Amino acid sequence: MDREGSFEPQTVKKKQTSLHPELETKILSTFASGMSYRDIASHIEEIYDHKILAAEISSIPNKLLPIIKEWRSRPLQSVYPIVFINGMFFKVKKDGHCVSKCMYNILGIDQNGRKEVLSFYLAESEGANFWLGVLNDLKQRGVEDILIACVDGLKSFPAAINSVS
Repeated sequence: MDREGSFEPQTVKKKQTSLHPELETKILSTFASGMSYRDIASHIEEIYDHKILAAEISSIPNKLLPIIKEWRSRPLQSVYPIVFINGMFFKVKKDGHCVSKCMYNILGIDQNGRKEVLSFYLAESEGANFWLGVLNDLKQRGVEDILIACVDGLKSFPAAINSVS
């Protein structure tokens, strides 16, 4: 016990209004592994003896949004010999209900053979309009030609390609 009040914690300092960046990174990784905000809050309290509100934790992932937005609007190369488009389905909570969503990942292989994640899109379903939007987004970011598109049975994709070409 520190009767004089001279103890200064290293992780969360006295009267600190924001979390240390390293702690925020750890919170993000626990969130990404599937822990709830409440579980993370109790975990932080247990390890660091610091009470943190679930609402404070929920604001941390929002700090990534501007970085993600900038990354998703970055310029791309003009030609990708091969582009892979694959979807991964998962369940998310929306308005208190569990719904299926699909994360479509776009992976390009450039002319030097290097792999690059071009973008990703979250959708409840795929259709010609969805793919038209994806292809127009890639075109606006500088992609002029894709030589081979590996799409794994995406039914509406050929119609979207013909619309953009």
